[in-house]
Amino acid sequence: MTAVDRTPSPAADPGEPDAAERPSKTRLKKASHDLQSLGEALAGLPEQRLAALPLTEPLLEALREWKRTRSHEGRRRQLQYIGKLMRAVDAEPLREAVAEDRLGSARASLALHRAERWRSELLASDESATRWGAEHPEGDLQQLRQLVRNARRDAAATPEQRSGRAYRELFRFIREHIDDD
Repeated sequence: MTAVDRTPSPAADPGEPDAAERPSKTRLKKASHDLQSLGEALAGLPEQRLAALPLTEPLLEALREWKRTRSHEGRRRQLQYIGKLMRAVDAEPLREAVAEDRLGSARASLALHRAERWRSELLASDESATRWGAEHPEGDLQQLRQLVRNARRDAAATPEQRSGRAYRELFRFIREHIDDD
């Protein structure tokens, strides 16, 4: 019976992690694609927001170049380059900036829909003006009622005589008071 040699082979480097500890090729590719997607989202941000982020100069220039590139293949290759450059930066603050930008536009959209809903309710019934006054005590209820009357009068006119001005003024009044919330 011969003894089995249990010493590590010279090919196995002691500083090298085992194959089980290393991430799989699939996981590495997914991380690379995630960085590319993040880079594409960053490229969609306005220039002022990009300048305020902790980006390296080559990455910032690569994002600007992606915006200027028009061909599909050129954009694809530039996006791969952006993903490569992003491996060297901390991606978490960049993800937060993209999420904040998306959340900001969603909030603005919600405020717009809320104002439109209030305007429709105010034009439909007088009780909604009382409800508005209860929810927004800082607002001038008399001015609101005047704006509602003008908008109703404008809506009742024939299409050729409508100006839409009162309708827009009512909307502006509502937006100002909703934004204060």
